[in-house]
Amino acid sequence: MNILIVEDEALLALELESELESVGHQVVGQAMTSHEARMKIDAQRPDFAFVDVHLLDGVTGLEVGRYLSARGIPFVFVTGNVRRLPVDFAGAVGAIEKPYTMNGLENAVRFVEALMRGEVQRWDAPPSLILAGEDEGRMAG
Repeated sequence: MNILIVEDEALLALELESELESVGHQVVGQAMTSHEARMKIDAQRPDFAFVDVHLLDGVTGLEVGRYLSARGIPFVFVTGNVRRLPVDFAGAVGAIEKPYTMNGLENAVRFVEALMRGEVQRWDAPPSLILAGEDEGRMAG
């Protein structure tokens, strides 16, 4: 699967890229700002994206998420505060809370791939992945 990483912490992005490539995925780009992310989305047309909420240009990950959603590209937020996401998760499949484990991220990617192929149901989600709509008590972002 071709994956875009939208993360402003360079070491986290590199670690994630390395881990994803070690299990057979191709990282088609990394972006640290919302502008850079939109450019890479249009140029690379990834199959999937990991998106941090807080980027170098502020709390713009939600905008990136909506941009991905409008183009039919599934994504997962990776954030330190899931409760700050809007109830609709800005169109995300779900979210992974920082700090995370590489195993948790890999499980989330495998689940999303299977979900896209229609091989699993939402209730089959791994514990590392919080699906949109699971926690109605979240604060609006």
